[in-house]
Amino acid sequence: MGTDDPSAGHRRTLPDASVGTQAITRPPYSAADPDRDYSNGAFIPGAADYAVRWQANAATFRASLGARAQQVIAYGPGPRQVLDLFLPDATPRGIVVFVHGGYWHLFDRSLWSHLAAGPLARGFAVVMPSYTLAPEARIAAMTAEIATVCRWAAGRGSVVVTGHSAGGHLAARMGCADQTVDVARVVPISPLAELEPLRATAMNTVLRIDADEAAVESPARQALRAGVSAHVWVGAEERPAFLWQARLLSEEWDCPWTPAPGKHHFNVIDDLADPQSALCDALLGGL
Repeated sequence: MGTDDPSAGHRRTLPDASVGTQAITRPPYSAADPDRDYSNGAFIPGAADYAVRWQANAATFRASLGARAQQVIAYGPGPRQVLDLFLPDATPRGIVVFVHGGYWHLFDRSLWSHLAAGPLARGFAVVMPSYTLAPEARIAAMTAEIATVCRWAAGRGSVVVTGHSAGGHLAARMGCADQTVDVARVVPISPLAELEPLRATAMNTVLRIDADEAAVESPARQALRAGVSAHVWVGAEERPAFLWQARLLSEEWDCPWTPAPGKHHFNVIDDLADPQSALCDALLGGL
């Protein structure tokens, strides 16, 4: 898959702001199988090995930091309302919040610690939270939890928020005009920016996204908040639905987007561990 635009004509499908909860129509390329649209592992060789590898790399990285890895810090009363804080060698230049993915019902912060390596090497502290998952929580509640994390982080320096997939959605929500969190920049990675297509998937029996929640919680239907900068990142070899989602958000926010060559949905985050990568430049450049 190249970098050809799969979202041609998408603006004709967007609801006008005046119609509130009107549903967005499905992307023009899509067949009548929404589950296939959003199935990543079926199209990535060795997909089952990634989570095992992430877990091992994350544990090794945490151990290597010693006292600079401060783990299981509560930001709320819930059992999953905890975060890990990773500190650079010197006084932090700012703080990066990374929000994990998993379609809002899988994983936790423990698989991703190694991705803090790039920002740490550039002098930034990194916060990695867990959050309450579906079906226990609705997506709106997850947005509120990540906002609490960002307020916690804002007391410690200038905040940049990033996240992957469902975490990219939650990162993007922190840049929306309806939020009151003090963040300088958001860099959603492979974000789910428009939730309406997901209502037709089998996983919505767990997520329970309805029309009202899709309207409020879709970053592509919200304005980018004044004073917040943004850059949308996605793998050039991702499923067409994710390319559409990324391009949609970049156009609605009038911000840059990058389809990263050679990257699919599971390895698009790898460059966060490399301080010299283009992804780290997009995340931290100018800060």
